[in-house]
Amino acid sequence: MPTNFTVVPVEDGSKSGDAAEGGKPISLGKIFAEEDDVGNSQEPLSGDDNQRESSPFIHSDSDREHYYEGKNMALFEEEMDSTPMVASLLNKLANYTNLTQGVREHEEAEDGVRRVAVMVPQMGTFIGVYLPCMQNILGVILFLRLTWIVGTAGILGSFAIVSMCCICTLLTAISMSAIATNGVVPAGGSYYMISRSLGPEFGGAVGLCFYLGTTFAGSLYILGTIEILLLYIVPTATVFKNNNAEAMLNNMRVYGTCCLLLMALVVFVGVKYVNKLALVFLSCVVLSIMATYAGVIKTLIEPPTFNVCLLGNRSLNNEHFEMCAKMEVVKNNTVTTELWSRFCDSEYPNATCDEYFTLNNLTEIQAIPGLLSGVIQDNLWGDYGPAGTVIEKKSQPSVPTQDPSKDRDENYVFNDITTYFTLLVGIYFPSVTGIMAGSNRSGDLRDAQRSIPIGTILAILTTSFIYISCVVLFGACIEGVVLRDKFGYSVKKSPVIGILAWPSPWVIVIGSFFSCCGAGLQSLTGAPRLLQAIARDGIVPFLQVFGHGKANGEPTWALLLTVGICEIGILIASLDDVAPILSMFFLMCYLFVNLACAVQTLLRTPNWRPRFKFYHWTLSFLGMSLCLSLMFISSWYYALVAMVIAGCLYKYIEYRGAVKEWGDGIRGLSLNAARYALIRLEEAPLHTKNWRPQLLVLCKLDSDLAVKYPHLLSFTTQLKAGKGLTIVCSVLEGTYMTRGNDAKTGEQNLKAAMAAERTKGFSHVVVSSNLRDGFSILIQSAGLGGMKHNAVLMAWPVGWKQAQDFSARRNFIETVRETTAAHQALLVAKNIDHFPGNQQRLKGTIDVWWIVHDGGLLMLLPFLLNQHKVWRKCKMRIFTVAQMDDNSIQMKKDLQMFLYHLRLDAVVEVVEMHDSDISAFTYEKTLVMEQRSQMLKQMQLSRTEREREAQLIHDRNTASHSATNEKAAGAPPDRVHMTWTKDKLLNERNKHRETLGVKDMFNMRPEWENLNQSNVRRMHTAVKLNEVVVKKSHNSELVLLNMPGPPKNKKGDENYMEFLEVLMEGLDRVLLVRGGGSEVITIYS
Repeated sequence: MPTNFTVVPVEDGSKSGDAAEGGKPISLGKIFAEEDDVGNSQEPLSGDDNQRESSPFIHSDSDREHYYEGKNMALFEEEMDSTPMVASLLNKLANYTNLTQGVREHEEAEDGVRRVAVMVPQMGTFIGVYLPCMQNILGVILFLRLTWIVGTAGILGSFAIVSMCCICTLLTAISMSAIATNGVVPAGGSYYMISRSLGPEFGGAVGLCFYLGTTFAGSLYILGTIEILLLYIVPTATVFKNNNAEAMLNNMRVYGTCCLLLMALVVFVGVKYVNKLALVFLSCVVLSIMATYAGVIKTLIEPPTFNVCLLGNRSLNNEHFEMCAKMEVVKNNTVTTELWSRFCDSEYPNATCDEYFTLNNLTEIQAIPGLLSGVIQDNLWGDYGPAGTVIEKKSQPSVPTQDPSKDRDENYVFNDITTYFTLLVGIYFPSVTGIMAGSNRSGDLRDAQRSIPIGTILAILTTSFIYISCVVLFGACIEGVVLRDKFGYSVKKSPVIGILAWPSPWVIVIGSFFSCCGAGLQSLTGAPRLLQAIARDGIVPFLQVFGHGKANGEPTWALLLTVGICEIGILIASLDDVAPILSMFFLMCYLFVNLACAVQTLLRTPNWRPRFKFYHWTLSFLGMSLCLSLMFISSWYYALVAMVIAGCLYKYIEYRGAVKEWGDGIRGLSLNAARYALIRLEEAPLHTKNWRPQLLVLCKLDSDLAVKYPHLLSFTTQLKAGKGLTIVCSVLEGTYMTRGNDAKTGEQNLKAAMAAERTKGFSHVVVSSNLRDGFSILIQSAGLGGMKHNAVLMAWPVGWKQAQDFSARRNFIETVRETTAAHQALLVAKNIDHFPGNQQRLKGTIDVWWIVHDGGLLMLLPFLLNQHKVWRKCKMRIFTVAQMDDNSIQMKKDLQMFLYHLRLDAVVEVVEMHDSDISAFTYEKTLVMEQRSQMLKQMQLSRTEREREAQLIHDRNTASHSATNEKAAGAPPDRVHMTWTKDKLLNERNKHRETLGVKDMFNMRPEWENLNQSNVRRMHTAVKLNEVVVKKSHNSELVLLNMPGPPKNKKGDENYMEFLEVLMEGLDRVLLVRGGGSEVITIYS
């Protein structure tokens, strides 16, 4: 297949760039290479990572120039900016490489050598995945603790431990292979896989747990190094000379700290030296294992000459004596041995000796009887015991003493810790970690999607075979008392696996020493880079400083923190105590890798297309369950601590971390759960007990697209207290094609204002040809399924009187009508700028004026406000109005009983409003209102429109007169005779009055007697009710009033706003409430 394509211009006269010069064809490869150079020369932006992950292409160009000037694809020329040609896409894919953000680039920066930007990785499965995994899995536990685990748990118990741990890592590797082959995995390994699959909260929490696990692994390897050094290589180099456990721990702390500082210096000076020694460290591991297998084979031919000395059935520490006997013959004389002097008070035969020493004989047995000895039967079952128990061979005869003496205990070999099965699981599990080594090097592989699954699974199978075979071979070759001797005191203070190895124990000693050194250096190299990757993602704010480093990118600050945490493990000073801590963090990491695979598989997201096909969600769940079980089996309190740490990190990232969208599975899980819940919500109608205000907040934006009334959002927060649905909406006038960007800007401003006022909910800005239609669309269609709003909150239109047109008044009244028609509640806040912010604390009363029953919403709103800290100290008062025919005393008792059943605490007051004559003030108010309405209407009507309206009235009157005459003369046979009723008579009279009112509309000097009596009565009600409300509630913090509905006849709309203004006059904070027509509060439980 050719790699260069040419574009030949069709028209000879075309003068497009260099192509026209000389008529030479242009190479697309050259063009796009230049384009890449331009893109690479620019500074990376902060959001580049997110853009790269969300883009369908691996590289996206920053420039938008047209490089294609031909006419063959003219139909698509306008899409060239956003949808590049297939040829250019394939060219970029072919040249793609994924360099690891770590060791290799730092090496190049240190060398000062400029590398070619595009490099082809050369490592295959064996070198790139298999060997690194082998090196990380095989390590300190194999050489220092596996024999002790086999002796303590027995072959069967050890087989169960090894099998559980290996199956756990195998299932995790299958899940990891599925994730790693589902696209390109950059450097970061498990952290990248978990965070991009489960989201930044889980990713950050588990990533930090993985970091802590890797750091404590460094402590484990350093402690193993020092244990080998002080016990087997230079035992005389101790600083604290006391021969007890505490002195040994102090020696471990001193030497461990020195070793940690030395390793940290090596890592700081140059990682390339660690990488160059990696092969040496791996060779040490391989040679040690080969020496062990060679020693097992040699036992078939000639078992080793190491012997163990037993006193009765007790194993003796033979570090300080050579002959396993009480007496020896020297030059025909019987003399006592060194062992005699250790149990007796003198070297003479008549000395006083330890009772157990006197009663029991000394026996010398082979430490390694060999494969054919049948010792495997003795080692099948475990031998657990408390700390301080002498290691004994149960089948050996022994004479117990009546009063056991502790004076000579230093001569025996003891259990240094209390042993039980679950402890051994926690100590062993670190020996199977390290399966992420291949995925961490995905950028260095020739074919990562093929190499990672094959190499990782083969490495796990190989190491599992090694561990299981070692369990069986150790149990079949080595004596039980020797296996349970953790430090080899009974075999001249040699490692137990060393005396089995061939040709010399020093092969194991030196090999395990360098293996532990290499593993410690690799932990100190990998952990800071993992922390740096987390810090650079920006999801954990307090880790930002650890994203910086040296000029070449070396994570200096992260290395310092790693050394500090690693020192904590060093100060613990016991390999057996550090191993369970390490196990917890790795098990939690593996648990979430399995969870990530299971979630992605069950969600069936379109992007979940792993090349590794041998996975299933049941395997992932099994692996996850096994990880969780092993956590609590190993140490339930460590498991709880690790989970609490991860939980705290999760909540911290959720509340304080940066918002990231990585297309994670948790978001898909949330979408599925939301869809399921929405479908369930629609299956049955909402019960009154579950009713809560689901608010649609109609928010106004100013000319700068900023929120005009931010206190409306504050009041929403106080009313909702974070519960239920809140949709904050606004309407822009125009078309979406011209104001689409304004809509997006407005929505961002809405979100910012909601965040500032702590309003939890959704925001939306729609563009409509006029505001009225926009509000109508929102009221009808906002929400989804069962999560639709049932109440509308808006601010009172303040400037409706000063407006030159009727739009503000008309929009408000139509909104009231539409919410009523949609059976939705309506809340209108007057003087919204005077409402309290979220930082204020009010003391006073919330007054409810209950005029008409509208479903109980007036009762429920003060209770909801009392739940918020702003209104918590406010008392609730309920006022109701009694007419002349009402018994106000009985009304008060009934209302108090009603509130008692509603479980509401409120002061009840009944206000009596007697019938009275309509005051002159009311007439004047009505007169001014009608004059203003007529003036505004006249100003809007042109002369032509006035004439047209007059003609329309004349025609209507003429038609009405002729119809009356026809009825008087007798109706035709085909017409139906109508019977007059009282209702029809009243309607006809009202119609006649309105007609007369229209006729006199242009008369600018009406008198009181010509006023519309309906308007006079309504104004009278508004004035009298306002007087009472102001008198009782002028000092209250909030007044809630029943909102009267607009007139059914739209000709009275111009007066409706005046009535509401009069009703609320003289009050500071008012909330007009109009119910949705359904009960929202109940007395039943």
